[in-house]
Order: sequence, then structure tokens, then C-alpha cells
Amino acid sequence: MPPITVAMITLNEEAAVAKVIADIQQAVSGLDAEILLVDSSRDRTPEIAAAMGARVIRQFPPQGYGRAMMRALTDALGTVVITLDCDDTYPADRISEFAAAVLSGEADLVNASRLGTRPESMPFANYLANRFFALFAWIVLGVKTSDVHSGMRAYRRSMLQHVTFDAVGPALPVELLLKPALLGYRIAEVFIPYRERIGVTTLRRWESTVWTLKRILRLLRLRFQSHCREQTVGETG
Repeated sequence: MPPITVAMITLNEEAAVAKVIADIQQAVSGLDAEILLVDSSRDRTPEIAAAMGARVIRQFPPQGYGRAMMRALTDALGTVVITLDCDDTYPADRISEFAAAVLSGEADLVNASRLGTRPESMPFANYLANRFFALFAWIVLGVKTSDVHSGMRAYRRSMLQHVTFDAVGPALPVELLLKPALLGYRIAEVFIPYRERIGVTTLRRWESTVWTLKRILRLLRLRFQSHCREQTVGETG
């Protein structure tokens, strides 16, 4: 299998990082894989990760989730880039499955949805908000998905190199999913279990909500352009 990168954004994850990296290492055993952290921690997260063999890029003082994620995606060496959160909420044992789906040509992006059913680990208000965001994206952009905010995905690196994303502001995962879909890249969605997190959440709910809606609405122009191209092809075909 060609090389893969498992990338994480870390901010004070010292309670979880050792377990998560160990789980990833078990999942990629026998594969050509690197574990990459873009870290903005004040605790021992980067030292623990480096001691376990991860490649650590320090981004300090913190520049926000979006800039950290884009640094991870652009600095990754793998043909496939797998992202997940460093809080033990996502199933690392699915990494090779998602990588294989991209490498086989089945998809350019695999979205691991947490919302097949409501996870017990997700507060009800968060569950309703995530369902609403997915419905809103479908109505406004025509992209059918159940989870626009999943932190676990597999991306074809060549796709990331050809699509421009806005790293400024929260809710970047929304754009990382919806923009490739509107541009015609192949998106696969699979359901995963979502566990209780280790550590304290850093989610800013109101700010994330505003930016989620903003990112969806900003893509309306791209949807219109895609629709016009489809009509032109249909008329000339």
C-alpha cells in the first residue's frame, strides 16, 4: 500500500495522546505510515507524541484550528491523509479500511459519520445541531451527508493539492467536505461509533454554529457555477 499519513491537531491532549497514538500504531502495523501532529499545547502532549515516534510540528502560539488543520494537510507526506481527533472518540481501527477506499479509486474522500444513530457520548443539543447542519447543507447546496463536522476522514492528497480552502475561522471540516463534493470529487460516507472523549472539550458552540452556516452559504456561488456547467454540458452533449 502507498504511504499514508494519520494527522491530528492537538491542544493539551496529554491525557489521551499516548493511548491514541498506540491505537493508531496498531492499526497501521505493517503499512508505510506516518503519524503527524500539529500541536499548540502548553502541556506534555508534544513530548509524549515525539517519544512515541510521531512527527510533531509546533504551532505556538496557537493560530486556531483551521490554520493548524491546513498545516497538517499540506505537510502530510502520504498519498492518503487520514484525520482524526486526539481525544479517543474515533475508531483508529478503521484507518486502513478508509485508506484502502481512497487508494482503490472508490472515493477521493471518505467521511466517517458519527450520526447513523445518536451517540450516547454526544449531548442531545449537539446531536440536533449536527443533524440540522447536515440538512441545511443538503437544502442549500444539494450535498447529501449526515455529518458535516466529522473529525475523522480520509483525503486523497492530490485532491487537497488542487482545491483551495479558507483556513481562517472555525468549522473548516465543513468546507473540507462540501467544497470537494461540489467540485465533483467522489465522496463516500460510512458510519462509525463515537466514544466518550478523554479530556475537556475545546468546542465553542456559538462561534462554531455561526461559522458553519457562513461556510455553507459561501459555497452557494460554487453550487451555482457547477449547475451552470452541468447545463452547458447537457446542451452540447
